[in-house]
Amino acid sequence: MVRLTKIYTRTGDGGQTRLADMSVTAKTDPRVAAYGDVDETNSAIGLALATGDLPDEVADVCRQLQNELFDLGADLSSPLKPPGEVPQLRIEQSAIDRLESWCDYFSDPLPSLTSFILPGGSLAAAQLHVARTVARRAERSVWAAAERYGTQPSTEDSPGGVNPLAIRYLNRLSDLLFILTRVVNGPSGDILWLPGGQRGR
Repeated sequence: MVRLTKIYTRTGDGGQTRLADMSVTAKTDPRVAAYGDVDETNSAIGLALATGDLPDEVADVCRQLQNELFDLGADLSSPLKPPGEVPQLRIEQSAIDRLESWCDYFSDPLPSLTSFILPGGSLAAAQLHVARTVARRAERSVWAAAERYGTQPSTEDSPGGVNPLAIRYLNRLSDLLFILTRVVNGPSGDILWLPGGQRGR
């Protein structure tokens, strides 16, 4: 059980913060940027839910995504450790499989696209588009952390890398959010991109 007794601590006023393993790092560390972008993705999904305009089935999925994104943030704030040490909360393959199954389930009834889609439609769908783009940024941030720290457990010379499944999760998440925007807008609600040569002047 998590117990938060005081929200402000003043410990970060010097530009540093602690990861989940209590190691100290700069607030500009790519790990911190990565789980910050994941938090922003979660907030964007929360705003889509707050519109009250998501179909029940989509809303149920979004609520589960919010919990998994908290798991993902915990994962990214915990450098990989060798097997046998204290277990950390990690994104596992089953979570990715679930995202892929949702992608298939929600996309199968949708009509094929004849162009790219512009973000928009209903307020709820537009907010899911925002969540999708932030998830893409989060994926790029996690790749930046992986480039810095790798994807292997810690050694005497390395603080520990990033869980590669976290990257895959974000990739599939953005795909799912794109599909959900189409579900929310309905079969005739897609706003298609018209390339410059096709637009009236």
